Amino acid sequence: MIDPFIEGWQLRDLIAKGEIRPREVAEFFLARIERVNPTLGAYITVTADRALADVTRLEASRKEAGSMPLYGVAYSLKDLTPTIGIPTTLGSRNYAHNLAPMEAVIAQRLSRAGGILLGKTSTPEFGGRPTTEGGLCPVAHNPWNLEYNAGGSSGGAAAAVAAGLGPIAEGSDGGGSIRGPASNCGVVGLKPSRGRITYAPHRGEAWGGFATRGPIARSVRDVAMMLDVIAGPVTGDPYWAPPPSRPFEQAVGIIPRNLKLASIATSKLGEVDAEVAKAFESACSAMREMGHQVEPIDLDPGAMLVDCARILICVGIAAIPLTNPEWVDPVVREMYEFGRKVSGAEYVNLVATMHNIAREIVEQLDRFDGLLTPTMTRPAMRNGTFPSKPERYLDELWTWIAFEYPFNATGQPAITLPAGLSSSGLPIGLQIAGRPNGELELLSIAAAFETARPWRHLRPPFPKD
Repeated sequence: MIDPFIEGWQLRDLIAKGEIRPREVAEFFLARIERVNPTLGAYITVTADRALADVTRLEASRKEAGSMPLYGVAYSLKDLTPTIGIPTTLGSRNYAHNLAPMEAVIAQRLSRAGGILLGKTSTPEFGGRPTTEGGLCPVAHNPWNLEYNAGGSSGGAAAAVAAGLGPIAEGSDGGGSIRGPASNCGVVGLKPSRGRITYAPHRGEAWGGFATRGPIARSVRDVAMMLDVIAGPVTGDPYWAPPPSRPFEQAVGIIPRNLKLASIATSKLGEVDAEVAKAFESACSAMREMGHQVEPIDLDPGAMLVDCARILICVGIAAIPLTNPEWVDPVVREMYEFGRKVSGAEYVNLVATMHNIAREIVEQLDRFDGLLTPTMTRPAMRNGTFPSKPERYLDELWTWIAFEYPFNATGQPAITLPAGLSSSGLPIGLQIAGRPNGELELLSIAAAFETARPWRHLRPPFPKD
């Protein structure tokens, strides 16, 4: 019997020892998804035939298993990621039957690394909400309390990992869309550096460089393992993050010493929930106990960048071709209609402004080894409650994600880690932002915090096993 909460690296090692076969992995998780997903809503498409085909291919390639870093590890792709022969709906009625003409390079990399594709995970329409609801996909419920949302836009991915419907998941993050759901669901989510992961072959960048893809998992080691597989540019990419000096997974075993960390606990954009503030202070105390210096600084990057983010993200939504705008989720349509009103000149000027402000933020953080913030200002929202009304969305959005989207603008890597539970049993996340292109150091800090404040033994009340 496979533990549904087994980590990907553990699966990989058990398979390498011959204790588990890839077919057992596929059959176990597919059966669990069949039982749990109708209630959870983590997957919009389950690819059972593809998973079994992957297994057949892998078991015929046992001699090459040593060269496949994910040999037999089950994974999922977010339904914004193009896949050949599998619908890519973008969470939209306008794309309900869309079959992409090309496949994302990172989807190819995960397959070639020996992974077993379980399916495509739920997303709000076009990735435009911080909750996964309102569009074509099922509502992604939070396994810690099904009345609450898993978050967005990688809500299905985070819910799947948190509920044991696969050990690792691909997400994407244009303003917190990996980190928010991971925080809400009590798992680990990494937004890599700009240029670390390619968008080839279908585009060069997304949302003016705000968006990137990245890993979600139950542990820092699994995030690092997955990053090793999906990282790397393709010739012609507009951004190239320099290759790491060693595999990312090796960073997990390096214990950082005497770091100088900045901390930001508040933002003018939104009041930080009292329980989030308490969990954040406890996390800062843990960092001090680990021997690091933690220095509060007077910086509010969310407030500095909110006008740029509002326009650039909305233009990204507005640029998507639609058969019928009336089919669009009313909340996301607010973004679509706002973005359609922006002129080309205004957009170009805002990109320049974003880069100038981002440069200022990075310069102010340059004397630190990392930055600590709460991941979100509040824990997960109840399903159907955010925003209060569609026309309020572009005002209310930033109050919740104030600590996240600044690092989409700066291009710095940022990771969220579980940092506690609220009195109602909902996870609270700690965000750590690293130096530009500093994933190795960031993963090292995160892994050390994970060891100091272990959480992997905690499991959500749903599903009951």
